[in-house]
Amino acid sequence: MFKLLRRKPRVYSKIENHIFGIITELLKLSSTEINGDELGGKYYLSNEEQHFKVTILGNDYVIRLTNTRDSVAEKYDKAFVEDVLKAVKEEKHRRMEEVYDSITNNIEKMAERLHNTLRESNELETQKVRRLETNDLESKKVN
Repeated sequence: MFKLLRRKPRVYSKIENHIFGIITELLKLSSTEINGDELGGKYYLSNEEQHFKVTILGNDYVIRLTNTRDSVAEKYDKAFVEDVLKAVKEEKHRRMEEVYDSITNNIEKMAERLHNTLRESNELETQKVRRLETNDLESKKVN
């Protein structure tokens, strides 16, 4: 019974495997830009170093691959395009988390430096006040 409920792994055609591999390799490169229009279901991958662009039209299940010499657009199986989109969205999300983490760390470091500066400033002010009070006491004793 459990075998019926378990999903079989998707089997892609040779060309789908090849395209998925290309897109996966592009996503691994930090120089690949990922842009998307989520409402329109469109995603764009661009790597200027590799001279390669990918356009994924999620609503139409079309993937366009473009390099310096060729541009090919084909309509693919819905499940395949959804898997490609899932990989692209996961990488985009991972990159966004890295940026957020970096920003958060920078803010925390700035806040810590500000806190330390304020604490040092308060300590200096406290020392000045103590010196003034000590000087006032000494001048009163002398008089």
